[in-house]
Amino acid sequence: MTTTPVFGITGWKNSGKTQLVASLVAEFTARGLKVSTVKHAHHGFDIDKPGTDSFRHREAGAVEVALVSGRRWALMHELKEEDEPPLEDVLERLAPCDLILIEGYKSEPHPKIEARRTEASERGPLAVSDPNILAIATDHDLPDEVLPVFHLDDIAAMASFIETHLGLKRPTT
Repeated sequence: MTTTPVFGITGWKNSGKTQLVASLVAEFTARGLKVSTVKHAHHGFDIDKPGTDSFRHREAGAVEVALVSGRRWALMHELKEEDEPPLEDVLERLAPCDLILIEGYKSEPHPKIEARRTEASERGPLAVSDPNILAIATDHDLPDEVLPVFHLDDIAAMASFIETHLGLKRPTT
């Protein structure tokens, strides 16, 4: 089990999750924290392109391919017939950091903020059935909401809320 503090952003498709996570990463980084992220994808995806050497390695049957350069590295693991790994297993593979922000993983029991946009609200709020949702980030008024409500653009306030909830300490310079 990871000892790194974890906080999630959840919501329905097109609710603003990705923009919110990216903005929070920038805010926490500006505050001096080292942040990692985990993004859950419900669809097949590929970070590699047909014709590249690494793609050819995987196509030939490699279970894992590490792609390394002077600027970054990536490790691709082919699941083949394996099940998707549990979130905790993914968290354990991340390098040490101050905070892990998670996008998606609606049913996992970590603390979360639910992102809601007017145009993506046809499926209803998630917070009513998830006690791990501690606040709402939205682009419209929610006068009857009992949880703390932030505007989707109020990144500093949400970052402070997350810092307080997790007891994060900013690095001293």
